[in-house]
Amino acid sequence: MEEDNAKMKDHEINFHVVLYQPEIPSNTGNIGRICVGTNSMLHIIKPMRFLLTDKLVKRAGLDYWDKLVIKIHDSFEDFLSEFPENNIYFCTTKTENKFAERKFIKGDVFIFGPESKGIPEDILYKYQKRNITIPMSSKIRSINLSNSVAIVIYEAWRQIGY
Repeated sequence: MEEDNAKMKDHEINFHVVLYQPEIPSNTGNIGRICVGTNSMLHIIKPMRFLLTDKLVKRAGLDYWDKLVIKIHDSFEDFLSEFPENNIYFCTTKTENKFAERKFIKGDVFIFGPESKGIPEDILYKYQKRNITIPMSSKIRSINLSNSVAIVIYEAWRQIGY
């Protein structure tokens, strides 16, 4: 899969979408499709609860999956070491910092946690000034992961002029 990632050059990548230990294959497929549609690169931090060859991943990604630029990272630390200069945002329900109040730039990184529990509290605490959230009513705990990625990435893309 790495060899196929010559599809998009570094200067063509708008954003980096990071899934920290994803659990639901169809969400990952949908997010891959969003990444292709916004010229964003998908990063997955292990472990995953499924294989990327899972039919639900492929079905959700449809025929766009072969256009996706994707990289798998063995750990959070491994991922961080590759982005020392980029703005990194941690998307969570556990902050008051609204995502749309931030000014995003090309190359920004957006990390989303696993569907059942989100980004670990120790990481959120360490990077609390970089935590962002999507406002929502108190009637729900959170928005579906792939919808959250779409909301944040399309706002960031809007800010840089599509």
